[in-house]
Amino acid sequence: MNAITPEKLQTIIEAALMVAGHPLTVVSLQHLFPEDDKPTTAEIKETIAAIAERYKDSGIELQEVASGYRFQAKKELSPWLAKLWEERSPRYSRAFLETLSIIAYKQPITRGEIEEIRGVTVSSNIIKTLQEREWIRVIGYREVPGKPAIYGTTKEFLDHFNLKSLVELPTLTEFKNLEAQEEQLQVQLALEHSNIGPDNSEMIPEERDAIEQDTEQDNDDNVIALADTEKKTIDNDNNESESVTG
Repeated sequence: MNAITPEKLQTIIEAALMVAGHPLTVVSLQHLFPEDDKPTTAEIKETIAAIAERYKDSGIELQEVASGYRFQAKKELSPWLAKLWEERSPRYSRAFLETLSIIAYKQPITRGEIEEIRGVTVSSNIIKTLQEREWIRVIGYREVPGKPAIYGTTKEFLDHFNLKSLVELPTLTEFKNLEAQEEQLQVQLALEHSNIGPDNSEMIPEERDAIEQDTEQDNDDNVIALADTEKKTIDNDNNESESVTG
């Protein structure tokens, strides 16, 4: 870099992360600068590390998730900060959590395969809710009669649970403790200065060939790695309520 000092670079990146309203990647941070004065990847990462260090003893932290870097309140502050929101956190049925767990740990997977693992029918309302929350998506269609949809998780799912990749998935016991996760999400949303809606440009087309999105390639690579290592087995309980309170 020529005109921009390390101090100025840190100020710009810190401000961008504060006001963006969504995680920012190294590439998106580089796009803030003119072509002839663009910082290198190493300079961006060095600056991010310096900012993270500066906030180490404060109430917020600079966290890397699947979609990039973002500021968020520290998890241990959630019991106090959650009181800023009057609305109750969503309550999830065990059937909802089991379905999400199966998709997360066994993806890519079809609805029929989910039902085979659980031993009961999967409610259409559960699949619909997971898709509306943008936690799962259709990543293809199985080459069998009926061509059932194949489901996988999204970067939004990873961001929600504060993960960079699928290999960081917690144990199932930790994964099912969503109440604390919901409180943390409320805190994170409060720090966003922009009300960013869903990006419809990244929606999956209906055509079978349009299976993957380029911006989610890392997530897909993690699916393959997860399938190879058989990360977790799923608790196969029967006769669970299929209701979702979201």
